[in-house]
Amino acid sequence: MALFALHKAISMEIGISTFGEVHPERVAGGARESYARMQELLEEAKLADATGLDVFALGEHHRPDFIISSPEVVLGAIAAVTQRIRLSSSVTVLSSADPVTVFQQFAELDLLSGGRAEILAGRGSFTESFPLFGYSLNDYNELFVEKLDLLMHINQHEIVNWQGRFRPAIRNLGVYPRPLQPSLPIWLAVGGTPSSAVRAGKLNLPMTLAILGGRPSQYVPFIQLYRKSALEAGHDPAKLQLGINSQFHLAEDSDQAADDFYPSYEKLMNRVGKERGWSPMTREQFEFMRLPDGPLFVGNVKEITDKIIYQHGLFGHTRFLAQLVKGSIAQEKVMKSIALLGAKVAPAVKEALSSR
Repeated sequence: MALFALHKAISMEIGISTFGEVHPERVAGGARESYARMQELLEEAKLADATGLDVFALGEHHRPDFIISSPEVVLGAIAAVTQRIRLSSSVTVLSSADPVTVFQQFAELDLLSGGRAEILAGRGSFTESFPLFGYSLNDYNELFVEKLDLLMHINQHEIVNWQGRFRPAIRNLGVYPRPLQPSLPIWLAVGGTPSSAVRAGKLNLPMTLAILGGRPSQYVPFIQLYRKSALEAGHDPAKLQLGINSQFHLAEDSDQAADDFYPSYEKLMNRVGKERGWSPMTREQFEFMRLPDGPLFVGNVKEITDKIIYQHGLFGHTRFLAQLVKGSIAQEKVMKSIALLGAKVAPAVKEALSSR
């Protein structure tokens, strides 16, 4: 546990992540609900910024039930209506993207936002982008390793010389524009595969772990592996940044939060679960998952505050991303959830951690 103690005094960043859920419209044009949902995302980001939250993150998907296929485009619009909040993908599916384009677009976002852009790169929990962009799932891991190498190289060098297996070589070419920050923060998104923790540690990269099921305590060895791998590679584990991403809904009353959230959560999990062969979600399972030591952050201000602090005791993480699940939840309740997170939970968490 000594490695975790290194992080006890580090302040916690708290933010929002979202995939931009939408009801599939199945139209070639005139996507009115998608238009309305995009306007809601802008309002959510403005509120997160106004209430003092630290990060707003958008996930890339290529499915009819999510509207964000290019997080950097939407984050560019958000940059224009916010002042200080950091803007991140959550995630960029790097395995099926071109690292040159990814860097250029996030560098432009960085210039638009005054140095607030971040990349959270991952292999992706959904695989629709692979056939869409002409990649084979047989190369799932190898694509990510190679493209991450190129992205990191571009981030550190204006003039690039690089050669790989899946992409044509780059010979003494500049990649522009360059960001306002000295380099773009690149985080790795992981879901619990040990090799992912080892990779992040060896590369000395910040890591965000998505905890969407199971007991959070079971991930402690995973985080230990991350820090141990960094130490063995000659890096300082005390300087590593670690994020936790979990699904979230907050209301003044705990039962109300659960009643608001469960119908949308059940539909999402059963829709995805049907694709992956999971058992149907039940209300009993849901209530079990939102217990103090469970993975869901659904409850009142005190419950969410206590759970973030509890998990910080497990992981010593430096960032918490509250993942919105919009579904059929009324937008005013989503906005209230964000407002409570920024105005009440975040200050309480930061005060509690600073006094330790």
